[in-house]
Parts: sequence; structure tokens; C-alpha cells
Amino acid sequence: MRAPVILNAICLPIFAWMATLSQAAVITPVDIDRPEGARHYLYAEPDHLESGKHPLVILLHGRGGSAEQILGQQGTAAPLSVWLKIADREQVLVVAADGIKGGDNRRGWNDCRSDASSNPQVDDDGFINAIIDREIAQHHADPARVFVMGFSNGAIMTYRLATNLGARLAGFAAINGAMAAKSLCAEPKTALPALIVAGTRDPLVPYEGGQVQLFRSTTRGSVIGMDASVAVWRKLDGLGDPVVNADIAHLDTKDKTHAHRTVWGDDPHKLQVEFLKIDQGGHIEPSISQHPSVLYQMVVGAQNSDVEIAEEAWTFFKDKQAGLNP
Repeated sequence: MRAPVILNAICLPIFAWMATLSQAAVITPVDIDRPEGARHYLYAEPDHLESGKHPLVILLHGRGGSAEQILGQQGTAAPLSVWLKIADREQVLVVAADGIKGGDNRRGWNDCRSDASSNPQVDDDGFINAIIDREIAQHHADPARVFVMGFSNGAIMTYRLATNLGARLAGFAAINGAMAAKSLCAEPKTALPALIVAGTRDPLVPYEGGQVQLFRSTTRGSVIGMDASVAVWRKLDGLGDPVVNADIAHLDTKDKTHAHRTVWGDDPHKLQVEFLKIDQGGHIEPSISQHPSVLYQMVVGAQNSDVEIAEEAWTFFKDKQAGLNP
């Protein structure tokens, strides 16, 4: 998803504060050959990588973004760059993958939306599958602990990976993205732990579903609502009533948004669905430490500062492994 050109990418805040996160993880650029040509990603590992197998987290940027942006390498606020701190602290391998340019010359992902005509027409499933293979072979990523986390267009691509590569994943997180309304993909068949985050005032991906667009800009296809997206994974996971249904402590009185956490599934080692509903929140990742400017938020909507979303995702991921059954 993209804002108008004057704002550049929705996931690339050009009016952002300088990131202050201390990053000890070592970042290495990687290129791999694919049928569509060379594909690029950034690989980050702890400064002192211990022996043994390690969890692998793959991050997917939004439309118009980049691997460099999402890891905070462009000097802008980047909530998912907190994964670099987690990588060093928790011995996690982190990959930030680059999408490819689509029909509008903006980098993105070939997600499941059949009516998003500007999506790149490439095998992004194959690209992510190749990354997983390489990281298992080269850096001892644990094949039972592979996770995907995406924002915006990257979140909608995350649903596609959960659908098509579900057997390879131990869980996923989708931030500010709903499932396709007119889908190229089959219904998901693999039960997976799912963390889903959405703002009720998202101006691009409507909370109740509908056309993906900013103001009156050209539509980027359509999605089902956020509650409906959550329900898909709750049903597939065979989960009943929520075990957690509570507001998250409000940290900043100036923050007009409020976060509410609902969790289905009481065992963090087993199938769970977590939904973070950001009341009055916009099209932006929640973060305590990484804040774009007020001007930027005037366009994409308000940011919640009660949750560090990368830390929330790690808490959700860390005890889970692939192969869980409903």
C-alpha cells in the first residue's frame, strides 16, 4: 500500500525522527538467483552467534518500502528495526526481504489479491521458500522455528505465505493488513499461530473491509475485514472462547489511541491467535521507541505507543514450533 508520491512510501516515513535504537546485530546483504532475476535480502545475526540452531524471523516491508528501511538503515523511524535488538538478545536470525517492482514501478509483493493489478507478477512464494532453504543450510536456522512478519502489503503477503507455505512456518504476524476479498489463493489448510494487528481508523486498509486506497487514490484491490481475517485463523486452529480479553496499559496521555489484546488458546507452546485492536489507530506499526512525525501521522493515522510490536511478536513466537495440530 502506498500513499501519494508526495509522501513516498507508506512504510517509509520521510518526515520521521532519527532512530535511536542501539543495533548490535551484524547485517549482511545477500543476493540469490531466481527465475525473475537476482533477488535481495538483508540477513542479521547476533554479534556473538552461539552454536546450535536458531529461530528465523522473516520481515516483509510494505508497498514502496525496502529491506533497508524496515531494519532502520535509512535513518528513519522503523518499528520493526527493534528486531535487531531482539536478535542480539535472544539469539534470533532475522531476514528482511526485498519485494520487486510491480506495474506502478513501486516495490511490493505478489499477494493473493486478484484485483490488485499493480502487484508484481513473480513467484514470491518461491523467493521466501528459497530464503528459508538458504538460511537453514548456511546459518543453521531451525526448520521448526521459522516465522514471518509483514506490514501492510507485506502483511497481506504474509497471509499468502501462511496459506501456501504453512507447513514450513511455526507462526506469523500480520500488521495493518487483512486477507484478500477476491483471492487468487486457495483457502488456508494449515493451522498456524497468528498474531494480527489493526487500527480502527486505518485510512488505507479499511478495518471493516473494502477497497485498499488512500483518500481517493487508485484502488489497490480489496480485502475482507479485520475481524473476518482473525476468524479465518481462529476457525482453522479450532479455538473457542478467548482466554485473554483486556485493554493494554496506556502509557502516554497524549496518545489518543488505545490498544486491546484478545488471545484465543491458553498454551503459548500450542496454537494461539492473538488480535491487537488499536482503537483510533491508523496505518502504522505500534511502537514505544520508534515514532514518525506528527505530520506523517496526519496522513496515515495515529500511532499507538503502548506496545513495542516487535517485542510483542517475539513474546508470541518464542515458544512455538512448526507442526502444531488443532
